[in-house]
Amino acid sequence: MSDTIASAAAETAAPALPRLNEPAPAFTAVTTQGEISFPDDFAGHWVVFFSHPADFTPVCTSEFMTFAHMEEEFAAYNTKLLGLSIDSLYGHIAWLRLITERMEYRGWKNVEVHFPLIEDIKMEIARKYGMIQPGEGDTQAVRAVFIVDPQGILRTIMYYPMSTGRNMREILRIIKALQTTDEFDVATPADWVPGERVIVPTAGSCGIAKERMQGEVEGVECVDWFYCTKALDEQTIEQAIRRDPKEVLGR
Repeated sequence: MSDTIASAAAETAAPALPRLNEPAPAFTAVTTQGEISFPDDFAGHWVVFFSHPADFTPVCTSEFMTFAHMEEEFAAYNTKLLGLSIDSLYGHIAWLRLITERMEYRGWKNVEVHFPLIEDIKMEIARKYGMIQPGEGDTQAVRAVFIVDPQGILRTIMYYPMSTGRNMREILRIIKALQTTDEFDVATPADWVPGERVIVPTAGSCGIAKERMQGEVEGVECVDWFYCTKALDEQTIEQAIRRDPKEVLGR
């Protein structure tokens, strides 16, 4: 009985992990770009908030160089980047300087990281976001990704093991898919990229289902009553969701 009580008490004491479609847990933090208040300071923008295990590690270095190389590309879709590890601010600064001065990846050199990198020595933020996974390590954050929308709502959660670098193109694809979903009230099928057909909401009545199956709804094609798609060209999507990256980044 005592073990059961202790287990229940531990679960009660543990912080609740973030959940989709709920507000992203708020925090203030010191970063390489000054102090921030999240998500308030990023209101009006999408955010890719990601963690990495440690500074001065090879996989993390390749990831940061890739994120930095793509920063303007993310900004073109009103998206800002925010990194975290449990290393110190001075460790962050030294590592980012080394990346600029000495590292080369995929032919990229002299890569400067302008987006904020959070100091989280006490692991308070990492624990709040479930970035510490005991099976991977008790003192390092795994490769977590949280996509937060302009209203501060958590829209995507992804976890990678420490040994596997993230696919930044996939993260950007998710950003585009989420924005397309919000803008056009559609869903996106597996492997979707802008320009491919999108899924329209499932029919809410027998009458609508019948009309769709009989081809009476213009532009909508149905395989069956519950699976209907329509064309949505890439240019239309781009006009709706693309932004000026310089305005988003403020530089």
